[in-house]
Amino acid sequence: MGADRRAYSELARIQPSPVVRLNGAVAIGMNEGPRRGLALIDELGASGELDRYHLYHAARADMLRRLGSFEAAAEAYRRALALMANGVERAYLERRLAAL
Repeated sequence: MGADRRAYSELARIQPSPVVRLNGAVAIGMNEGPRRGLALIDELGASGELDRYHLYHAARADMLRRLGSFEAAAEAYRRALALMANGVERAYLERRLAAL
């Protein structure tokens, strides 16, 4: 088990939450590859707990983009944008979407 995985496992034990698990899935995706990260993110999304959390959709979009699934990534970026109010984050995701 890598250091990222161990750190997030410990954090999830101490502070269990869907957001902590999402952050762990993103770290694993960056370390083990986007296919693994997307699988973990989609597994978390199955509960519906993160449906209204823009960073869930942004993380999914990034993994999909890294896999070359540009249409699905664009859809996930649009979903994230629809849920987002922060101007700086919005501008970042709009640039990512435009790049697709």
